[in-house]
Amino acid sequence: MNQTPRVAVVTVSYDSGEFLERFAASIAASSAEPLSLVVVDNGSTDGAPERLRDARPEASVLMLSENKGYGGAVNAACVGLGPEIDWILVANPDVELGRGSVDELLDELDRHDDVAAVGPHIADAAGRTYPSARRFPSFTDGIGHALLVRIWPGNPWSRHYLQTSTAVEPRDVDWLSGACILLRRSAFDEVGGFDERYFMYFEDVDLCFRLGQAGWRRRYRPSSEIMHVGAHSTTTRQAAMVRAHHESAARFVATRYPGPLWAPVRGLVRVGLRVRAALGTRAGRG
Repeated sequence: MNQTPRVAVVTVSYDSGEFLERFAASIAASSAEPLSLVVVDNGSTDGAPERLRDARPEASVLMLSENKGYGGAVNAACVGLGPEIDWILVANPDVELGRGSVDELLDELDRHDDVAAVGPHIADAAGRTYPSARRFPSFTDGIGHALLVRIWPGNPWSRHYLQTSTAVEPRDVDWLSGACILLRRSAFDEVGGFDERYFMYFEDVDLCFRLGQAGWRRRYRPSSEIMHVGAHSTTTRQAAMVRAHHESAARFVATRYPGPLWAPVRGLVRVGLRVRAALGTRAGRG
């Protein structure tokens, strides 16, 4: 077997604590191939990246001088990858990769030359499925989901957007969660990586949208399984995260619906998102 890694695992840390080491420990069993680990730190103060660097000297730890956000940090890591890397697994540090999960994703990409991204089935520690393979939000789905998901989680607009099917067969999807996504490096480079205007949230939606515009497919491989233990780095910064989420949502709407004819609708959406963000911040929830 070739011992030169062709897959780089890239994760972004920000006060990730013990989750970072747990994530790193799960990598070896996720693939029969050698995998290289790159940790990009966005300004942690908990010492987690330093501890990982000491414990795992084979890992690359990139300490950024400023917080570039999620997509910006991933881009910074990818710039330094060697030419031998064909695939980039982008994953949150608070996930744990299942046994053979990366091999499953690689198999899906190897089967389809026109697929740029593939994502796994993601569940929380209680086994509940996280809707990680979704449709692009349309105006009707977005409005229905935003207004009703808290009081009527099973409403048809949320079901259509979240794609909550339990089907176990691989399928094409619009976009995949950046919590764990395997990317074809050539396609990622072709579209310029993540758009760094998205400091946090929707950078994965936007990336998949631009990959689709460039003619690349995106696939969901539910036989690849990972566990997502939670958004550890955002729980203590909830108000800022609510605002960031809605600002990014408005930016994506502007990207998907450009031009003067859509300007009044974009304006209404932006106002609605600002009101929802204010209400969510006041209530102390996202």
